[in-house]
Parts: sequence; C-alpha cells; structure tokens
Amino acid sequence: MLRTLRSILGIAVAFLLAFSLSAFAGESEAKKWVNDEFQPSTISKADQMKEMNWFINAAKPFQGMEINVLSETIPTHEYESKVLTKAFEEITGIKVNHQLLGEGEVVQAVQTQMQTGRNLYDAYINDSDLIGTHSRLQLAVNLTDWMSGEGKDVTLPTLDVDDFIGISFTTGPDGKIYQLPDQQFANLYWFRYDWFSKPDLKKRFKAKYGYELGVPVNWSAYEDIADFFTNDVKEIDGVRIYGHMDYGKRAPDLGWRMTDAWLSMAGAGSVGIPNGVPVDEWGIRMEKGSCNPVGASVTRGGAANGPAAVYAIRKWDEWLKKYAPPGAASMDFYQSLPALSSGNVAQQIFWYTAFTASMVAPKSAGNQTVDDNGIPLWRMGPSPKGPYWDEGMKLGYQDAGSWTLFKSTPVDRRKAAWLFAQFTVSKTVSLKKSHVGLTIIRDSDINHKSFTERAPKLGGLVEFYRSPNRVLWSPTGINVPDYPKLAQIWWQQIGDVNSGAFTPQQAMDRLAEEMDLVMSRMEAVDKKAKVYGGCGPRLNPEKDASYWLDQPGSPKAKRDEKPQGKTIAYEDAWK
Repeated sequence: MLRTLRSILGIAVAFLLAFSLSAFAGESEAKKWVNDEFQPSTISKADQMKEMNWFINAAKPFQGMEINVLSETIPTHEYESKVLTKAFEEITGIKVNHQLLGEGEVVQAVQTQMQTGRNLYDAYINDSDLIGTHSRLQLAVNLTDWMSGEGKDVTLPTLDVDDFIGISFTTGPDGKIYQLPDQQFANLYWFRYDWFSKPDLKKRFKAKYGYELGVPVNWSAYEDIADFFTNDVKEIDGVRIYGHMDYGKRAPDLGWRMTDAWLSMAGAGSVGIPNGVPVDEWGIRMEKGSCNPVGASVTRGGAANGPAAVYAIRKWDEWLKKYAPPGAASMDFYQSLPALSSGNVAQQIFWYTAFTASMVAPKSAGNQTVDDNGIPLWRMGPSPKGPYWDEGMKLGYQDAGSWTLFKSTPVDRRKAAWLFAQFTVSKTVSLKKSHVGLTIIRDSDINHKSFTERAPKLGGLVEFYRSPNRVLWSPTGINVPDYPKLAQIWWQQIGDVNSGAFTPQQAMDRLAEEMDLVMSRMEAVDKKAKVYGGCGPRLNPEKDASYWLDQPGSPKAKRDEKPQGKTIAYEDAWK
C-alpha cells in the first residue's frame, strides 16, 4: 500500500512539474518577449513568433534541464546573462546559468576541458582566435556536420549562416564551421574629433609638422599627433590632456594586445587576407597549401623577432611612457579602454569597438566624450599603418566571440546548450542585442534602417561595418596551432620590456625561441599520436637570419622607421 501511495505521489509530482513548466514556457511567454523586448527586428513579428514556436517545440525534450555556459565580461554577454537567459527559460523551460569571467579565465577553462575531457561547461563563447586549435585537435564539435547530422533536430531552420559577417573566421582549413559567431568587434583608431577640428590647433600642428592635423595614415603621423597634444597643447578646458592611451600591466591581456594585430599594424606579417601567407601576424610561418606551421623565429622563416616585430614592441613601450596618462602602464585591458570616457586623451591607435556602448553613455553617467545631446565628440577611423606594412596585408584585429561546443559534453546537454546559443543569435533576438552591446554579427542587422537612424550617435561604427574595408580586420588565423599554449607566452615576455628587464629585441628573441620550443613539443606528440590530426608543427631547420631576411616578403629586413607623417580628413577615412 505504502509503495502504491509513493508511486501515485511520484506520478503526481512529475505531472505537477510538467504542468508548471508548461505553464511558464510557451507561446504566450514568447509573444510577451517579442512585443516587449525583441524590437526592433529584421523580421516581422509573425516570423519572430514562428522562430519562437520552433524553439518551444525543439526544447520539449529538455524542459526542466539546467545548463551552464561561459563567456568573457563585455556588455553584450551581460545582456545575454541577465536578460536572454530569463527569456529563454520562460519560453523553453530550460534554465541557463550564463557565467561571466575575464577572457584569460575563459581560455583557461576551455583549455582545462580540452585537456581533461571533463564537462566543465555545456557551451562556451570563446574567441574565434582558437580556430586553428579547434580544427586541429578535433575536440570541439564540427558544427557543419553537427547541424546536418546529430544536431539536425535542434538546428534552427532560419539560422541563416551566410548572414553572419564573421563566419569565415570560424571556418577551419577543411572548410568546416567549428564555432558560431555571437558577437564581433574590431580594434580601430579612436580620436577626439572636436579637438582635431579646432582651427587654432590645426594651424599650430601644420606649422610644426608641415601637414594637416587629421586621421593618421601611418605610425609617424600618430606619433607626431601624440607628441603634439601631450607636449604642445598640454591642456584643454582646464584639463591636462595626453596624446595617447594604452595599457601595460603584466597580465594575460597584455599578450592579447600584441597578438590582436599590434604586430600586423606595424607590418610584421605577409600579404594576405584574412591573415598573411605564409607568415601571419603572430610571426608564425605556414607555407601556402600546408597545415603545418614551420616556426616563429626568423632563423626558421618566421617573423616574431624580426625588425618589424621589434619595432612594434619598441613603439608600444615608448609611447606608453612618453605620451599616455600617468598610471596607464599599470592598467589592464578592462581598465584602460573605458578610461577614455574621462575626457583627457586625444587619440588611441588601438581601441576596441566592444566598448562603444560605454563610450556613448550620457554625460549624466560621467562620460566626458559626448555633448549635451549625447552626440559623440569622438570618432573611430581606420588604423594607421606601420613602416613595414605592405598593400594587401590585414590592417588590424577583428574579434568574433563564438559559440563552441565540445565532444566531452553529453549529447542531451549539448543539444540544450546549442538551442540557447542559437536563441541568442536568432533573427528574432539579434538586432535588439546588437543595439544593446553594439557588437554586430549579421549583415542584415548592420544594414537595418534602425542603424541608419542611430549612426550619427555611434561615432563611425556603422560606417565601418558597412564599408568594404571591414575585411582588412580579422582575428588570429589558422597558422596558430594551439592558441592556449602559445598565447600565454606573450604577456610574460612583453611585460619584461615595460619593466626594463629586457630590450625589445631581447624580449622578442626570447619569445620567438619559446614559441618554437613549445611548437617542437607539439610536433613530437603529433608525429607520435596525431594529436593535432597530422597538422601540428613541422619546424624548419635553423638557417642564418640573413637568408630569410633576403627573401621577398616576411620576415622583412629593416626599413626607414620614421617616414613622413601622413593624414587624411575623417570624412574621407572610410572611402
């Protein structure tokens, strides 16, 4: 009798739970979110509801499940964590714990899950910089095959992969997609348009340097402008000002500063879009048609310690000390970029558009770089080029934080996580999310009339993403065989330059040597057990550096590092 009662009670509890979930997950909840939150959209409300009904039905096997996902902390992911998880749970009955950490911690978690096979998280938003890693190790789910195979029943029919601006960044050398873009931003030149437009400052600058004050085309002009505002202008409206902003804290994000195309802007790599061939912006050489990196040192045909890379590091250190506000050298990525809103910096050569949302905050929020009507006093423009840059090279970095699934995640949890991932980038949600975080991922979003209307308040962001020039900015590419292993080397060596422990040449020599050492270990395990699918490094034998420096392309022999400065008017910058 007791057993029968327990059985009846168990059935009743299960029924009530199912009823509870269905009561709070369904079409009426979807309609509320579509009407109250997910506007504007590139599709009609009727089509939005069709997408939401698809999610409701696809999620039925997973109702009541609780999943865990991880991303770095930026406004876009904060919106996902606070708003979209709630919407998804109310619509589908699947609870999502969306954790936010620093980028370095995200990479560490990804690396730990890959190394141990433990399911730490059911999905990650990690940089497409790991595409070389994911395509080689084959520990991440091949999304192309997943969407047409095991995950077909949970793949949104209206996902429209071709609409994603950065889908090429998440495609491996085998032509397969390994990650799905969730947010995208670029490093662009940032400057105080209002100061650059002052007739008296324009006159003084031209008198001193012989050319117009404007958007710098090359690093020489950037340096001249930095010196001018720091040492000649010095003060505007009673505020001490500086001609440059950067950061130098000895931490993992200092490495990203360099691998996120600092060297490519200087011109260290080879000609090639989206990444140099055969030498990429990390200085790693991989011959055309091959999947095997052959070295980072100049003696192996790489460029990590070549004249262009050394020049880039020297200028980073020099400008930070001479032209940046006090304390910048001790700041990290997250501290330095929003610091521009204090209104004491004239320009920044390398500014992430992910921080556009904070830079268009109203004056009442403490932002000193907008006027009383919320119109930016600043603009973003193309990155200036270093003296080693050649026509046809990538110009800067473009991040594509992308959803990544791992084979170590149980299939049912993987499917539930995939549903949430698609929900966050669906056409129902995407445009509204783009307006919140300003990290646009879809062509249809950036070309929507709502962004045409908003463009004057975004300082050039819309113009950039509508420009054909956007292809000149790209993430780390496939030359990097194992991003987590190699990325951690950079910040330690670069930090030793700012501290004065090593010269730029010494630091880059050490960096290149250490990268080659790590890649030699990868080569050994790949030869033994095909850990990297046969696409691990195969290092070139060392030759005298002069051999490689005499060859055409990268690594490049020393050039004139201070050519005449050149600028253009902002109005012509994106043409």
